[in-house]
This record gives sequence, C-alpha cells and structure tokens, in this order.
Amino acid sequence: MRDLSYIDLNYEPSKDELIAEYYVEPAKGYSLKIAAANIASESSIGTWTTIKTMNDRIAEKLKPHVYSINPRQKTIKIAYAPELFEMGNIPQMFSSIAGNVFGMKLLNNLRLQDVRVPEKSMSKFPGPKFGIDGVRKITKIKKRPLIGTIVKPKVGLTSAQHAKVAYDSWVGGLDIVKDDENLSSLTFNSFKNRMKQVLKLRDKAEKETGNKKMYMPNITAESLEMLKRAKIVDQFGGEYVMVDILTSGWSGLQTVRNNVGKVIHAHRAMHAAITRNPRHGISMLTLAKFARLAGVDQLHIGTVVGKMHGGKREVINLHGEIEDSMITENGHILEENWKNIKPAFAVASGGLHPGLIPNVMKYLGNNIIMQFGGGCHGHPEGTRKGAAAIKQALEATMEKTSLTEYAKTHKELAGAIKKWGFSSPE
Repeated sequence: MRDLSYIDLNYEPSKDELIAEYYVEPAKGYSLKIAAANIASESSIGTWTTIKTMNDRIAEKLKPHVYSINPRQKTIKIAYAPELFEMGNIPQMFSSIAGNVFGMKLLNNLRLQDVRVPEKSMSKFPGPKFGIDGVRKITKIKKRPLIGTIVKPKVGLTSAQHAKVAYDSWVGGLDIVKDDENLSSLTFNSFKNRMKQVLKLRDKAEKETGNKKMYMPNITAESLEMLKRAKIVDQFGGEYVMVDILTSGWSGLQTVRNNVGKVIHAHRAMHAAITRNPRHGISMLTLAKFARLAGVDQLHIGTVVGKMHGGKREVINLHGEIEDSMITENGHILEENWKNIKPAFAVASGGLHPGLIPNVMKYLGNNIIMQFGGGCHGHPEGTRKGAAAIKQALEATMEKTSLTEYAKTHKELAGAIKKWGFSSPE
C-alpha cells in the first residue's frame, strides 16, 4: 500500500485526538514516509489494497494523520480521531496502535515510544482508587519513603514459613511485605492458608510495634479467580492486592480495579520482553501511563542503581523530570496532574540493599516505595536484622547523615555495609 494521503506534515492535531509516537526502521526498499503511511493505515481504517467498501465519509471522519516525520531520529507522530477508540477499553486501544502494525513485512523494527491520551478519553478511566495520598493515609506515613521487602526465596516456603519471614520483616522495622511475582496458590503454599497465617502475624506485629503494617498478596490468576482471591484477602482483613499486570493482561487489571476496593500494587513482570529493545516493542513510559489510567496505586519502575534493566534516564522519566514525554511537560508520569486521575506511587525494587538508599532517594525523591529482597534477607544476621538495617539507612538519609557515620552506632547497618558496601550490584 503506497497511499500517501495519510501524511500531512502541515496538520495540527486537536486536543481530542490521541497522539502516538513511533520509532520506525523500514525494511529494505521502503522509505520512512511509505512506512509511516502504512502504520497509520493498518492501525485504523486501511488495508493492503483499495477496497469498494471504503467511502468518503469514513475516510474524512476517521483517517489518521501522520503530522511529523523525523528522518534523523527515525520517529513519526500520528494523530488519531477519538472515534477510533472505545472509551475506557485499553485492550482495544492497544489492538489499534500496537496491534497488526508490528507484523508488517515492510518494517524491520517498530517501537511505540509514547502516547498522548486526550483529556476527554482520560475521563473515562477510573485511575487509582487510593493513589499516593490514600496509601499515606492508610499507612500513616506522611513524608518519608515507604520501605518493604519481598519474601525470599520467591517460592518454596510453606505458608507458615512465609508468615514467619513477613513477621520478622515487620518487627525489624519495615512497613511492607509482599509476595513475589511467581507466587500464587501453590501446593506447598496455598493462597487461602497464606492469607490466614500472614495476616494473623501482621496483626501481631502491629500490636507489638505500634505501627501500621501492610501485606501485598499476589492474586494474579484468571480474572474471575483474582476476584475470588480478593474476597479471601478481605475475609482476613487485608487492605492490598498485588497483580502482575502484564501477564494477567489489561482486561484482568481493569476487572480487578472495577470490582475490588483495595490498594492495587502493580508488578511489571514480563515488561522487558516488550520494553527492553530500544528499537522494537513498546516503551515502559507508555505502559506506565496506561497502568495509571487503568487504576494501579503503585507501579514498579526500576531502581536506577539496582540489578534490573532500565537506565537512569528511563527510570527517572517514569518518576522524575520528564525530558521527552509529550504529555508531561509540567511534571512526571506517575505524579503529573491529570484531571480526575490520582497520582500513583512509584516502586523501586530489584537488587537494592541499605547502602543504595541515598542514591535511590537522590534520583527518585521521597514519594517512592523501596523494596528489598536479598538486601533484607541476605543480611549476615538474618531477616530481622536486615529489616533494621534498611530502616536505619533510611533514617540516616532522612537526617542527611552519612551511612558510615550512622553505622558507628547502629550495628545492623554496619553489618549490611560490611557485606554489600555502597556499590550497585552487578
């Protein structure tokens, strides 16, 4: 298809149109302009040949416009009429702008870099039920970052053992304990039994410490099963659910948000299969925007300094000052002021230990949830001391005291520094 009528470099998008920005590498024999026209066509009203069923009314009302082509950066921007999308339906939106276009032979690589969702469309999404302010109200933590752990090993512990690790983490000083991404309801650790035992020890930890403690159980499963598991969480007095939002899918996430009145902690397991290649796939920036619109209260964004893929610029672009995003000119993605959409908490997790806390906070600020797996349970004296070391490192950073100085009077932090130092893990 060589219909260049989709290209209008003088076109000015309206505020009601959805804007998609793509990085494009055409296959041999095709120009960037031809590729752009085909992307616009395939993602909307066109097909590979002329058709008798097309008419001027459809074309005039629904034809998207390629209004920007940057040959040097190999990027294009396309404006789509709002009528092309079902309001509030994320699967349909991705089926359009990130669907068949990725399979076209005339492209070697294609990456959906960014999406500007118009305000009118945003109003049809619920956004976070609690958001940052709601989570801070529940936890009674007004200003500082929240600190937590992921029970390790990821799988293998019985429900009783899992609960004991959680209890030690809470009484050691952490605010949050969560399941890992691949722990659901397994033969050696069933979901219901885990809820019963962990939340019982959560109550015990709250009484002993006088502080609010949170548990984030992974309810990820088939969507109706997730709703059943959320009811079990409610039965035992839990305030949170955790969802692997990409493996469960956008529809699963929207089902949970629309039917479960609890804080939603979003794990991004599988994202790197989609986001890691800088020349192909979908950016984490785009996924983060739609996750917030769908209604997550917390979202993993990387750590800048930890073990997971995602460089400083990418992570800060998700949480801190945005340099390239089209709809974040006055703020940042998870906290930017979107009409009727609450801000969401950014979660830093992956290879963190107490010695990295000053750098994480330097890059990401106080509106962050920091989670430590091996960096808690790998402490030389075990989980409880590891939790204490994390809390001490946070206290030192909040007081603007160096960790080495603070460690002189806090042996748990000293033990963590001796083992991990201040360097990022490889």
